Amino acid sequence: MRRSALAVGCALVLALAGCRRVPESPGGVLGPSPYLRELALPYVGPTPHDWRRLSGRVVLVAFFATWCFPCVAELPTLEALQKEYGPQGFQVVLVGMDLEGAKTLAPFADQYALNFPMLVSDERMQQGQSAFGLIPALPAAFLLDKEGQVAGAWQGVASYEDTSQAVEKLLRR
Repeated sequence: MRRSALAVGCALVLALAGCRRVPESPGGVLGPSPYLRELALPYVGPTPHDWRRLSGRVVLVAFFATWCFPCVAELPTLEALQKEYGPQGFQVVLVGMDLEGAKTLAPFADQYALNFPMLVSDERMQQGQSAFGLIPALPAAFLLDKEGQVAGAWQGVASYEDTSQAVEKLLRR
């Protein structure tokens, strides 16, 4: 039952993500993915972030909070994925949803010294007014293909094996 509920939830997220209109840039040429543009957020911690460098990469956007035990427990898996697949064109981006923002996230990022960037969500994103929509539970993740489009999404902690298979498939495209 839980697996079917998860499948329905993923299907709903993907369907809603597909309903968003991609705005055009001046001159009628499509600009960067709206999902990548949503990652133009400030970062904290030792790993720098420039959202424009994500284009052409497979990106795992993981929504997280410091108070969320499953989110913290998932960090070693995310680090292992970044270490293994980063050289092949993969990037993990952690988006902190803590309401206190950088005040809470900066010390956490410095303490954990993650090998991927930790971004600070803004109020608009926390209210579900971004391309990712409402994030109803944490952890939540979106896997973006090389074009910056959602290729997978889930809530809860995903296994290393399942995530790595999805990443490998997108890297081969």
